[in-house]
Amino acid sequence: MLTRNKHLLCTLLVCLGASTVWAQTSITEFQKVLAEKTSFQETDFAALQANQPVVRLAPVSDKREIAVAGLVNIRAGADEFLRSYRDSMLRKSNGAILEIGSFSNQPALRDLESLTLETGDIEDLKDCTVGDCDVKLSAAMIERFRKEIDWNAPDYALKVTSLFKQMLSEYVSNYRTRGEAALIQYNDKQNQIDLATEQRALSASSGYINSLLADSNAGLQLIEDAIVWSKIKFGLKPVIAVNHITIYKRDREIGPQVLIASKQIYASHYFNASLALTAFVTVPGASQGAYLVSENRSRADGLQGPFGKIKRGVVEKKALEGLKAILAHSQASLDPSTLAANTAEFSPHQSYGWGRRLFGGVRPLLWLLVLSALIALLLLGKRRVDNASAPKGKTLKPESAKS
Repeated sequence: MLTRNKHLLCTLLVCLGASTVWAQTSITEFQKVLAEKTSFQETDFAALQANQPVVRLAPVSDKREIAVAGLVNIRAGADEFLRSYRDSMLRKSNGAILEIGSFSNQPALRDLESLTLETGDIEDLKDCTVGDCDVKLSAAMIERFRKEIDWNAPDYALKVTSLFKQMLSEYVSNYRTRGEAALIQYNDKQNQIDLATEQRALSASSGYINSLLADSNAGLQLIEDAIVWSKIKFGLKPVIAVNHITIYKRDREIGPQVLIASKQIYASHYFNASLALTAFVTVPGASQGAYLVSENRSRADGLQGPFGKIKRGVVEKKALEGLKAILAHSQASLDPSTLAANTAEFSPHQSYGWGRRLFGGVRPLLWLLVLSALIALLLLGKRRVDNASAPKGKTLKPESAKS
């Protein structure tokens, strides 16, 4: 009987914890949950009342990880927010996004028709070996480049691009079939990075949205499941990234109504893993009716080793500033006056409207862009220092700048 009572008590506590996260029937309850899950403070909620976005660093369990959380109030409904996100998913709404596209439900080579490989990456692949490669790849991928490419052939560049696309298409197809079990291990450096392990760690981290996604009784309905690829320009090397985006909707008048998760399943440089989360939350009594909550975590190269603490401080400061700017842009883009003005700009036959330019907290690619640019600048600075200290006439290539 005692054991049964303990079981019932534990079940009750779990249910109460879940209902606390989902209820949020007042501003006070919403703020309490955010304070517990994301470390927001009273001063942050005061800033919200003045219509200012707020951002905070989130706790991390790994020195390679950068995590930030953000919050902004908006004047829009869940359907407007959702439509804007869908419309902007595949738009080149920023000059740094060089190429972008999506995979079909049955991934095929044609899905990558417009993707190009940088000349620098192609040349780097010539000397690529397992444990020493300037492009992030698995051991099997590296070996295929060594065995299947005739590097003396006049058309080797075309062959390399074709093989890269083929392997990426096969990888995404395998992922569609097997899920997390298909995620690769990066073998570009001596220490192998298991992507599945990295992503599980990010998904298990404490956070407001992570808690919602982990609740099997949340009543979430999956309404969108897409795999998007992009090529992003910045600093040292453009990054080819593949993100698995899932969108959930919850048909309730209050509380979280839309949840979006963007999980990175491949990146050609810098990133070991990345997870961008966004929630649209309606709270009775809010000054503008709704909030966007953003939680972003990434594990990246270049944040360890000499001067690691200094580098981390720089990246964290700039990441906070970048996310705050992104949230402010989201707030402005979702303002009814902006909606009305942008709707008038387009004819009825153009359904994209103001969503075409919305990239703020609802565009996980922009978080990747902000963070990766910072990391690239740090690596560039390190390269200059190393080259300045190298013997005259000799240029060093720092290990941390490889990929």
